[in-house]
Amino acid sequence: MCRHLAYLGPPTAVGDLVTRGPHSLRTQSWAPREMRGGGTINADGFGVAWWLPAAAAPADHAAGVPWHGGTPPDPRDTAATTASADSPTAAGPAAAADPVAAESGFPAGRLSVSRYRNAAPIWTDPAVDEVLPQLRSTAVLAAIRSATAGLPVERAACAPFTHGRWAFSHNGAIPDWRNTLTAVAAQFGSPSLLDAESLTDSAVLWVILHDLLDGAHRANPESALREVVRAVLARSPKARLNLLLGDGETVWATTRHHSLSVLVTDEFAVVASEPYDDDPRWRPIADRQLVTVRPGSLTVESLETDDERAFS
Repeated sequence: MCRHLAYLGPPTAVGDLVTRGPHSLRTQSWAPREMRGGGTINADGFGVAWWLPAAAAPADHAAGVPWHGGTPPDPRDTAATTASADSPTAAGPAAAADPVAAESGFPAGRLSVSRYRNAAPIWTDPAVDEVLPQLRSTAVLAAIRSATAGLPVERAACAPFTHGRWAFSHNGAIPDWRNTLTAVAAQFGSPSLLDAESLTDSAVLWVILHDLLDGAHRANPESALREVVRAVLARSPKARLNLLLGDGETVWATTRHHSLSVLVTDEFAVVASEPYDDDPRWRPIADRQLVTVRPGSLTVESLETDDERAFS
């Protein structure tokens, strides 16, 4: 139904991540290889999220005001506390440990997510070549959309969805999503589903998931993803649930029906619906798996059991 991609590594141009390789995310918008019955093209919009040190926001940027279309850091994050002059989040020698901070001149510290979205096909937007390449980040999450029949084609329906430090994308569809997600929300005591940015299964699913991430599962995104997937499948067994979640430092993904591949080295990590090039280091992920990725680290767990396979 969609294609998505996440990157972690050295600072790179945000625009490069959606145009990289002979089978880039942009190319996949009109020539996908692995749709698996979920449509033929991805022409119903796109979005890109990226992370920067929160201190990079203008000094007069009012608390709670989105910056570059993103959302402010969650004040409950322990890393969001005010830094002392000796802490890694203060300007000075410690800032050099953060490659984005060192390159941008801003102090290291908590990360703030920003995003850009457009309901038009990605190949029609000049910002992809003219604006996004000017932005640099160590973490990027991007998605192109193929809207499920009957769901709105609008900017608010395009991933990534953001909340606090999180960015999220859903590749798939949930049959009977209104009844299914209403029941799942009741199971987890989620806030009103009217808080969703758009009346789509993906946007509503995000309300449920980010509420779990704000609460009991704050320190355990893997558990939140597993519980949400299991709850949805219990009520809608044919749901397609390839989920992608990032916080600027780690990427988590699930496979349920649709394809997913990873490319992990000591320097960088990429998670993608389809490989964007022919690098032999790409590794396909089997169905019904939960993936956790950082540069130099790949962990694959079953969504159905607690069995785990870790790869260095």
